[in-house]
Amino acid sequence: MKNKILFCLHIPPPVHGSSMVGKYINESVVINNTFLTKYVNLGTSDNVDEIGKGDIRKLLKYIRIIFKIWYQLLVFRPEVCYLAMTAKGGAFYKDVVIGFLLKLFGAQLVIHFHNKGVSVNQHKKLDNFLYQKIFKNAKVVLLSQHLYQDISKYVIKEDVFYCPNGIPDLKLPLIDRRKQNNTSVSLLYLSNLIESKGVFILLKALAILKEKEIPFTCNFIGGEGDINKNQFNAKLRSLNLQEHVQYLGKKYGEDKHEYFSKADVFVFPTFYHNETFGLVNLEAMQYSLPVISTFEGGIPDVVVDGKTGFLIEQQNITQLAEKIIELSSNPEMCYQMGRDGRVRFQEKFTLERFESNFTSILKIIAAN
Repeated sequence: MKNKILFCLHIPPPVHGSSMVGKYINESVVINNTFLTKYVNLGTSDNVDEIGKGDIRKLLKYIRIIFKIWYQLLVFRPEVCYLAMTAKGGAFYKDVVIGFLLKLFGAQLVIHFHNKGVSVNQHKKLDNFLYQKIFKNAKVVLLSQHLYQDISKYVIKEDVFYCPNGIPDLKLPLIDRRKQNNTSVSLLYLSNLIESKGVFILLKALAILKEKEIPFTCNFIGGEGDINKNQFNAKLRSLNLQEHVQYLGKKYGEDKHEYFSKADVFVFPTFYHNETFGLVNLEAMQYSLPVISTFEGGIPDVVVDGKTGFLIEQQNITQLAEKIIELSSNPEMCYQMGRDGRVRFQEKFTLERFESNFTSILKIIAAN
């Protein structure tokens, strides 16, 4: 007999890491054929810009969400309740109310984190109290073992499961980008223009390349964040990088495919406090691109330093420039890292692998 599972998660819009995983779960034939499932979308925002901002419309949406969950608990009577939870801030308090409601009906609570921040807020009396209560007797799913320390005060290791995110495998052919030495290297950054994603760090590193007369181009793709287009272009002018760098805005589908296909190296020097995994790194690996990223969150589980790319210290401009130069001057290394990254993606980070891992975890939890 199939176990009943109520999924409380985020489904686009808006589009962000947690909502994309929510979409994959919601649409998964494997998950929905293995269990009896019901879904409640926790989203109250219509786009990314609305996240974190409150108004009466979002409050009314949240109240409707509470009633939907309450109704499913009464009628569906799930054995397991899955909650995609925010770790801190105002969204955490809203999720805690939902978590307590789920617990009230006696089902096994599974908390799935796509973010972090518990350890940052655990010194606050109210947060500490709520963490103790919400984690009690709950199971937790994390994206990486590197993220366990964030919740270690409240959850024993036996109650934690690890399930790396995955993305659809486009079945791309292996791309051989080997070039002659001293030819221009094409760099790609894909994320919103957020300072803590390493935008200005990368621009300053590129200024070093220009000073050393290393031939390069770099495309920045993504929406405007705490850095707008005008601020970005002003920084380009101040560093005299206009001939080498361009901001292309958001790209989707074939347009995004084109830029991934033409790039030589993917660069994502994030120091974002909420970074846990970086789905963009998986996209780059699928396109046989070596990745330069940072020791942040679960990224070391994605990018193998020295094998599928390089991991650098956060905000280390000199080190970032050195790694770009190393790859640009060694086409064979660039090709080998890209190929190893693609193999790693296919072995560990496809959507099929995620579905298999996630389903196995839910089976174990439901059986106990």
